[in-house]
Amino acid sequence: MTANDTFTICVLPGDGIGVEVMAPCLAVLEAAARRVGGFGLVFDERPAGALFYRDTGVALPKATLDVAARADAILLGAMGWPDIRYEDGTEISPQIDLRMEFGLYAGVRPVRSLAGMAPVLADPRGRALDFVVIRESTEGLFASRGKGSVVDDRQAFDTMMITRDVCERLFDFSFGLARQRKAQGGKGVVTCVDKANVFASFAFFRKVFDERAALFPDIRADHAYIDATALNLVRRPWELDVLVTENMFGDILSDLGAGLMGGMGFAPSADIGDRQAVFQPCHGTAPDIAGQDKANPTAMFLSAAMMLEWLGVKHDNEAATRAGGLIRAAVGRVFAEGASSFETGGRDGTSALSRKVLDALKTAEPVAR
Repeated sequence: MTANDTFTICVLPGDGIGVEVMAPCLAVLEAAARRVGGFGLVFDERPAGALFYRDTGVALPKATLDVAARADAILLGAMGWPDIRYEDGTEISPQIDLRMEFGLYAGVRPVRSLAGMAPVLADPRGRALDFVVIRESTEGLFASRGKGSVVDDRQAFDTMMITRDVCERLFDFSFGLARQRKAQGGKGVVTCVDKANVFASFAFFRKVFDERAALFPDIRADHAYIDATALNLVRRPWELDVLVTENMFGDILSDLGAGLMGGMGFAPSADIGDRQAVFQPCHGTAPDIAGQDKANPTAMFLSAAMMLEWLGVKHDNEAATRAGGLIRAAVGRVFAEGASSFETGGRDGTSALSRKVLDALKTAEPVAR
């Protein structure tokens, strides 16, 4: 291997179960890399998060941010703690700081069913879901984070921001992803989810979407309002392909999508910009189960698989892409063979699920994302 085949990963375990799912995730990454060969991983673990803020008064130290900026990718467990907050009452969320700092505008939230899982929906078509929510992650209502105004004890204001520059990149990313999925048998549809019938900012969002859609004639562009989309995620989610939406709407829809998979412990994510990317499970730090070996590491493992596949494409390294598919296959096999997490009423905790995935990695064959 050359230096170009070795990827430096900035590791941010964070708080609560973030630390608990990160340790086995690194073991899974190392095992997948060893089996596939052709690339190497260097982990540079750094502090950040709510507990670090409690002890130091800093949530995301400059030294950590500098390492993250230089790294090939950032792998994050979970951050935050309900009782540790800033003076304005908001929670400690360095993961949002990273999105803003590095311009990670495309929040990728896949919703994909795992074989062997008890179905959430009664309709049998709900057993094989495969769609993606693309959440704009730097603007929208979140642009007011830390800037909101509490006028008095009767009024408070936050402002939504939508810009053409970010929208164009976001929509191009979404159509590009739909094109990749179509090449692998996907539907080739991108749906713009908004509230353009009420808000001028969303009418602008839709206008830019339609302009960028014209550049991708091979992909069908569709529109839907957020309320109707929430309904259809429960009523007929098997018809969906790629949904692209504003920050807050995407936050809500991605959690609903996690529910369709069985819970937050099954929901991976990536926040991707033009150069950097953060990969993390959608779940939080879960103080109620922290330290009890009950956390489901599946979302962490699948986020790591997304990271390897992203690195493989970005650096033209087929081995990294293959290793990501290997992790995905191992996770799929474990649940197809009957594993069940605590959050779905099962008895497999963090340690048990991690052992099963590591064992499955020895013989699994990679699957496409």
